[in-house]
Amino acid sequence: MILKLKRSPGIYLVGFMGCGKSTVGAALADEIGWRFVDLDREIETRQGRLIIDIFETHGEPAFRQIESDAIQQLIKDTHRGRATVAALGGGAFTWPGNRERLDDSGVTIWLDVPFARIESRIASQTHRPLARDAKRFRELFDSRRQTYSTADYTIPFDSDDPQDAVQAIQALHLLG
Repeated sequence: MILKLKRSPGIYLVGFMGCGKSTVGAALADEIGWRFVDLDREIETRQGRLIIDIFETHGEPAFRQIESDAIQQLIKDTHRGRATVAALGGGAFTWPGNRERLDDSGVTIWLDVPFARIESRIASQTHRPLARDAKRFRELFDSRRQTYSTADYTIPFDSDDPQDAVQAIQALHLLG
């Protein structure tokens, strides 16, 4: 096991919305016997409302603060030895301060999925407030890539089979 994971057993999946973080994360956690946390679902449970409602009622900055607080709690849990695979929201890694906290608290893995695949996955979804405007959606995808690329590892992923990504992550030999 790499030293970072011995100190803080957290594997954080980052990447653009629709790249498969939740599906891959759940499969990976099941495979290695760790708990799985979908940060967006965790936030919705704690807040008692959907993320889209938080965005529409309070705006993105308020949501990002709630998200940062949830990341802090997640990090505390891993520092206490609670081995966790977490799927972060698409903007979580790009928000100021979050990336640095995560870098010090486990391993970050970017699921790098081509835009065309992401676009086809979320075309019919209505719960993603940042995907409503196609031009802005593409610009957001392009603007976030540089930050995602600072993750500890990058997994190119152009498949609809989550096991392809799980196998690629396991090939990193993070756990020994």
